Amino acid sequence: MARTAADIRRAIESNWKEYLSRYGNLFSSNFIDGSSPPSVFVGSYGYPKILVGPMLPPIHGDTTILDSPEKWTGKSLEDIINYRLSLVRGIKQIPVKKPHGQYIENLQELAMSSRATDAEMEFTKNTTPVVSIDGHSPIFGPIGEIKSAKFASSSSDKKIQKRFYDKDLLAQDAVVELYNRGIDVTRIQKCFSIGMFGKDRKLVPTRWSITATDDIISKSLIEKILDYDLIDTSLVFQYNHLGNFFAVIIFPSRWMFEMQEAWYDERGDVGFGSDFEDARGLDHYPETAGAHFASRLAVTEYLEKRKTQAAAMVLREIRPEYAVPVGVWQVREGVRMALKEKPVVVPNFQEGLDLACKGLSIDKKEWLARSKLQRARNQKSISEFF
Repeated sequence: MARTAADIRRAIESNWKEYLSRYGNLFSSNFIDGSSPPSVFVGSYGYPKILVGPMLPPIHGDTTILDSPEKWTGKSLEDIINYRLSLVRGIKQIPVKKPHGQYIENLQELAMSSRATDAEMEFTKNTTPVVSIDGHSPIFGPIGEIKSAKFASSSSDKKIQKRFYDKDLLAQDAVVELYNRGIDVTRIQKCFSIGMFGKDRKLVPTRWSITATDDIISKSLIEKILDYDLIDTSLVFQYNHLGNFFAVIIFPSRWMFEMQEAWYDERGDVGFGSDFEDARGLDHYPETAGAHFASRLAVTEYLEKRKTQAAAMVLREIRPEYAVPVGVWQVREGVRMALKEKPVVVPNFQEGLDLACKGLSIDKKEWLARSKLQRARNQKSISEFF
């Protein structure tokens, strides 16, 4: 029998209370030492003066799993939430523009580190633990205002270091270059956030940097895809994780992309978000927010790897089991995993949509009613008149 959202939340809150009990001396303390994954976080509250700092668990050693979403495929929701909760956030208020000083330099060195880095933080008062989960906002571990912080020296990733010291390189070019050289998207996002790229450097709140990085990389891939020949068949991919069911339909066409998501509220009613673009790109901020760019990145990676052009529709059904949101990374990784599955070959888009919707609880008519991609498909191409 499937667990409800309330069941999941209760289980997670129980685990968190147990964790608090186990490490009570830490979470009622004004001091912590451990190994940062490495991890930094830039908040958005108070912009343009925002809260910035490292994230540190109460353990030493290889802690990279605690903040590496690319390694979380197959993990349970409880596992991932416990990773999040185990990282203590140190915060200090810093102006967004022209970040400088020893504290920021230390955080930039941390973000560049090629491995988990030992650190310690003293807080102005005891850290404040997360004691409840609302089911709507991403959760974090305990938070404390930093009085002093010390970081052990560590070796920097040379690829990142080179872009950091190149003050003439545009931020978007640095992002694309690092991606093309195999640096994980999550690592690039952290460096972007802590003001390490570009000519006019500034801090970028973490949630903004995540969306910006996905957007920049996928746009660079679209530029390549537009020069490729069309795919010669229609494909359907599906994947389910963390209470999110993804269906991806790829079919022969000039580049078009649509991401739709649907969810059940606490009363059982269905909500929708839907966004469409073609080669001209988006003309608005998407209803699906960062999920649009995260899923677009996964799809463009697939097409670029195969040197082919196509249109794609991504359907995301958010089920009650996804009781506690863990971040937009799971959309990117969910669609990536879907596209690694063996596809089902179908004759055309319509049959692909039929198949995709068989795995969804929401009727095909509901998805089609909001689909601009479907309407764009039905419009005659100008080439048909010649």
